[in-house]
Amino acid sequence: MYRFFMTLIFVALSSQVFAADFEPVKAALEKAMASEIRGDADRARDRNRKPIETLEFFELRQDSKVLELLPGGGWYTKLIAPVVRDEGELHLAIGADRAATALSQHEGFDKLNVTAKDASLSRGEGSRFFDLNLDDFGVKNLDIVFTFRNYHNLSEGGRATMNEASFKALKSGGIYAVVDHTRRHMEATNNENGRRIDPVLAIKEIEAAGFEFEDFSTLHYRADDELRYEVGRKSVTGNTDRWTLKFRKP
Repeated sequence: MYRFFMTLIFVALSSQVFAADFEPVKAALEKAMASEIRGDADRARDRNRKPIETLEFFELRQDSKVLELLPGGGWYTKLIAPVVRDEGELHLAIGADRAATALSQHEGFDKLNVTAKDASLSRGEGSRFFDLNLDDFGVKNLDIVFTFRNYHNLSEGGRATMNEASFKALKSGGIYAVVDHTRRHMEATNNENGRRIDPVLAIKEIEAAGFEFEDFSTLHYRADDELRYEVGRKSVTGNTDRWTLKFRKP
C-alpha cells in the first residue's frame, strides 16, 4: 500500500513538473499560431486539430530534437519550428522539400533540416498504398518523431519501414507520436476507408518495431463520425475521428 501511494505521488509531481515546463512552449505556440505566415486555411483547422493540447500530450519542449515525417504543406512545421529553433532541432523527411522551400524564405525558419533526401515513395500497379524506400532517416538520438495523418498512406511494408527507421532515429526514452483517421477494427479496405486505419493494427505494427505503447488521447475523438465514409466527404471532412497514440523507445 505504501508503494502504491508513493507511486501516485510521484506521478502527480511529475505531471506538475511537466505542466510547468510546458508553459514556455505554450506561449511560443500561441505566438506561432498568431503569425502572419499562417493563412486563413491554417487558422481554420486550429479548433479541430488542437495543436497546443496535442503537442503537450506528446511532450514537446523547447530543447526537443524533433523529426517530422511527411510534413505536406507544413501545417505543423509552422508551429513546431519556432518552438525548437533556439534550443532544439527540427528535421523534416519524406516529401519535405515543398514545405522546407516555402518556409525557408521566412524569418525564424532558417534552421530547418531536410534529411533522408534519398527516401522515396513508390506504388505498385493497382495499389492504393505506397511503399517507402529508405535505409534510415540519417539522424540519431531524437526526442520525438511525429507523423500526422500519414500512416494510412503506406502499405504494410511501407509502414514497417517507417516504424523501424523511426525507432533507429530516436534515443532511448524518445517518443513516437502518431495520429491518423480511425477505421473500424478489422474492417477490410473498401472504397470509403482507404484513408483510414485501424488503431489496433497500428499499435500491433509499431510494437513489432520495438516500441512500447505508452498512452492515448481522446483529443481527436469525434462521436459523430460513424467511420463509414471517406475522410474527404462533406459529412466528415475536417471532423473525422482520429486516434492519437504515444509510443516510447525503451
